[in-house]
Amino acid sequence: MRQTVANFLDRPSTRYAIMGVILFNAVILGLETSASVMAVAGDLIILLDTACLVIFVAELVAKLYARGLRFFLNAWNVFDFVVVGIALVPATGGLSVLRALRILRLLRVVSVAPTLRRVVEGFISALPGMASVFLLMGVIFYIAAVIATKLFAATFPQWFGTLGASLYSLFQIMTLESWSMGIVRPVMEVHPEAWIFFVPFILVTTFAVVNLVVGLIVNSMQDAHAEESNAATDSYRDEVLQKLIAIEKRLDERG
Repeated sequence: MRQTVANFLDRPSTRYAIMGVILFNAVILGLETSASVMAVAGDLIILLDTACLVIFVAELVAKLYARGLRFFLNAWNVFDFVVVGIALVPATGGLSVLRALRILRLLRVVSVAPTLRRVVEGFISALPGMASVFLLMGVIFYIAAVIATKLFAATFPQWFGTLGASLYSLFQIMTLESWSMGIVRPVMEVHPEAWIFFVPFILVTTFAVVNLVVGLIVNSMQDAHAEESNAATDSYRDEVLQKLIAIEKRLDERG
């Protein structure tokens, strides 16, 4: 019986149906934010939202029954369990904020869609390498913030008056958000040589370090895809070998 339930859950049609419920539930949760829609069809929307939650709970119960404690050995199963569990917590009193967290159910589409899982797994596998890049960026930011505070604190205290203000201003410059007309050009009107500081900072942080992060993520995604392709190839080869062995046995029996 457990194997029958497990086979049913692993069917592509079952996965597509759950994905459809997830997307439909996301639309329902969006409609709940509209006061005019809730005034007209609030009871129906709440009923549909509850029905979606019942389907999610039934799916998790079926998975627990089919796989037992092995259910918790899969990180995606634990993720689904936590996301659905949040929706079951009574959203009253101090826990009313959890009502907003129900939209996290939309993230279940990541665990259902293999292509999205590959993207997330690639991102997670890139985290160790990204940690080194972020550490390097932190050192660069700290050095640049100290220099900027020393140079521009007296004339532009609103941007560089303290170490914290300098860090935030440099972060804004790194994102290229109003960096020229908003910060750098006003500074250069008082300190014409300020470009000697800002231009290398932008080149190092925006174009070099950030591209390192992107490169790490892309490389990890390619590695994850290559591993998946190799696994599929090995599975196909084993299947072909088994068929060849079966054919050889039949030929030997006939001979």
